Amino acid sequence: MKTLLRISSLLAISVGIIMVFGGFWATLFTYNNVAQENIVTLDDASIPNTPVRGPFTLKSQADVIRTHVLKKTNGKTYAEMSREDENRSVWITATTLTTALHLGVITYLFSGLIMLFGFVSIWTGIVFGAMRKKTS
Repeated sequence: MKTLLRISSLLAISVGIIMVFGGFWATLFTYNNVAQENIVTLDDASIPNTPVRGPFTLKSQADVIRTHVLKKTNGKTYAEMSREDENRSVWITATTLTTALHLGVITYLFSGLIMLFGFVSIWTGIVFGAMRKKTS
């Protein structure tokens, strides 16, 4: 039993450390790639005139793009427009931009979850190590 707990402890701690570093790297990667685009939220965004860097400013910018496109198309979405409507290309561009911004939000959330599970794994390894010392 001691051997099993020792191996489990080392494995859980090792996996946890890898997950924490992986999640941290993904967060840093996302931040740097978003920052290099030099996006600043628009005046009428929920977070106005702010450099887009984290999940809240990413979402704010995506939301305001959708709002502007809906105004331009009189409330019509791409699927509601006729094939001849010149605003269809505007919707395609807006959808591309908002999708990229939303993927940034998802990446931040996923990275946070990976780090959380990494810390839980490390804690589990510590508990297994403590249990190994308590067993006779």
